[in-house]
Amino acid sequence: MTPQRPSYLPGDAPPADEIAAIIRVDHAGEYGAVRIYEGQLAVTGRGRALDAIRHMAEQEKQHLATFDDLVRTRGVRPTILHPLWHVAGYALGIATALLGERTAMACTVAVEDVIDEHYQQQSERLSSHEDRALRATVDRFRQDELRHRDVALERGAAAAIGYEAISAVVKTGSRIAIWLSTRV
Repeated sequence: MTPQRPSYLPGDAPPADEIAAIIRVDHAGEYGAVRIYEGQLAVTGRGRALDAIRHMAEQEKQHLATFDDLVRTRGVRPTILHPLWHVAGYALGIATALLGERTAMACTVAVEDVIDEHYQQQSERLSSHEDRALRATVDRFRQDELRHRDVALERGAAAAIGYEAISAVVKTGSRIAIWLSTRV
């Protein structure tokens, strides 16, 4: 009889720890997204993008509620950076909305591009785990995020003044936030 090999390599986090890290980082990310939209809504007023931002914010709140539940029911420790994401997300939302609706939409495109990559990597990683429910959640939320990106592009994100610079800064910040929230 041969002992069964673990599905991970030496030095890799055990599957339970990896699942906890996925839930932790996704919880933090959805919380950050809610805060970005709250900041944008605080500034947007009656602009043309108001309904789109409200709709995306509501979906992000639903995503957050799902991850709030997963954190609670699975006993996952949330990131200790939660207070930082509270302030940083809201500040990013306000700053981009103050620069105009197209800039707010450019922020959405940048964030969602990074989240698309992130959720795709998680989905691939989860394919080797038995946690099919978590993978289905990640895949479903990824589709919502892609729709957010498409709506933002339709609303003129790419025409924002300084689009490339805004995109680069927001993408870098999002990747750093993901890296930190997975670990801390």
